[in-house]
Order: sequence, then C-alpha cells, then structure tokens
Amino acid sequence: MQDTQFTDSLRQWRKRRKMSQLDLALAAEVSQRHVSWLETGRSNPSRSMVVKLSEAMDVPLRDRNTILNSAGFANLYTNRDLSEPSMEPVADILADMLAHHNPYPAFVLDRQWNIKMKNEAAGTLFEVFGDPEQVWKDVGGSGEMNMALLTVHPNGLRRFISNWHDVAGPFLKRLKKEAFDSRDQVMLDRYQQLLEHSGELDDDQSRTDLLPVLSLEINLGGPVLKLCSVISTFGTAQDITADELRIETFYPADDLTRKYFKE
Repeated sequence: MQDTQFTDSLRQWRKRRKMSQLDLALAAEVSQRHVSWLETGRSNPSRSMVVKLSEAMDVPLRDRNTILNSAGFANLYTNRDLSEPSMEPVADILADMLAHHNPYPAFVLDRQWNIKMKNEAAGTLFEVFGDPEQVWKDVGGSGEMNMALLTVHPNGLRRFISNWHDVAGPFLKRLKKEAFDSRDQVMLDRYQQLLEHSGELDDDQSRTDLLPVLSLEINLGGPVLKLCSVISTFGTAQDITADELRIETFYPADDLTRKYFKE
C-alpha cells in the first residue's frame, strides 16, 4: 500500500483544481481506474507518473517537488537564486524585457510580491512619489521592497491612487487567489496584513469589475496618469525561481499618460 502522504496530496490537488478522477485521467492520458487506484493506495506511482499527473493539474514546480517527495522520490526541479551564474540567461532576458518597455514602468516580482528588478521608468515614477527608502519606512517595510505592501498601505502609493475605490477589490482578489493557491504561510500572513491595511471594502469594491481592462489612476497633484497592467510569466520554466517570477508591465491608458512618460 502507498504512503498516505502521496494519496492525500493527489486527492487535495485534484479537488483544488476542481477536477473529477475522469477529468484528471483524460488530462494525463491514463485510465480513470489507475487514478482511482493511486488515490486509494492500491497502486504505487512511478516518478514519471507523478510528473505527468502534476502537469495535468498544473501544479506549480515548488509543489511538484513536494508531491514527488511524498511519493518517495527526490526533488526534480531546482530552486536557484536569480543572482547565480546558472540563472544569467534568465536575468538577461528579464533585463532586456524591462529595458525595451521604457519609457513605461515595468517590474519583476517574485511569488511573495517582492520587487526583484525594475526598469528606469519605474525607478523614476517611484521617485515622483517621494524618496523610495522613506516611503518604504513609512509603510513599516523591512528587507526587500514589496509591491503589494507599497500599494495597499495607507502611507504608501495608495495615497496617489485617485480611483482606489474601484481598483481595491480586484487587486485584493488577485492577491488572495495567489496567496491561497500557493499555500505559502508567508504569503498567507502577508495577505492578512494587506487586508488589514486596505480597510473595509463595501459591496461595490469587492465585486469583480466587468470591464476587460481596469486602469489605475495616479494623481500627482497635476496630471492624472491612467495606467493598465499586464502580467507575464515564463510558460516553460523548469526552475522554481523562474516559474514563480512575474513581469508586471504598465501601459498608458490615454494620450496624456503616454505623452507624460515619453517626455
């Protein structure tokens, strides 16, 4: 009989993805009986089967290692720091993406919303808000700057977001989904902290906006800049760090904003 750690992990991830045993079997191209036997412990999975099922359920690489461990296998996916020499190709790609996005702001964030890299336009925009180090202290930050905390805290960038009433709900829903999907206690604790800083949300704020794009309106005491963000990820990453990185690029939503950044 298989250790219950693997059977529990398999069942939990399948339910989290809202898949039936038949759904998972079809996605992994195996029989429903085999999935059932793996979940009940009647069959022991091979390493390749664990990987195949994880891929079918779109399990993040970090958690695929955990599932492999629960089935008695060693880690398959590495977790290297972005500064390591072996990660230089990834760092170079990110640097090129950020540079090419100038004169508009762009950031590279890790899974806990820490800012790992930013382009020149993003640095300039941060300086418009005030001394970045002082703003970070004003929000009670320590260590790496965290984009979510900087945005949500009343003493942070939120002071300049004139349509916070509109963007708060969708923004916090996104953070909540990422935190609960990760099952990372640090992210869950951070989300609770952000929720406390956000204040009470009424029904209008907590709803999902029906517009295809929700612009962020930044009031600098003169021009009101309107920006929309796009989040990109490495779709074929085989390293945990690369898999968890997100590139958030901001685009002007009107001509005034476009002219402001180009000048």
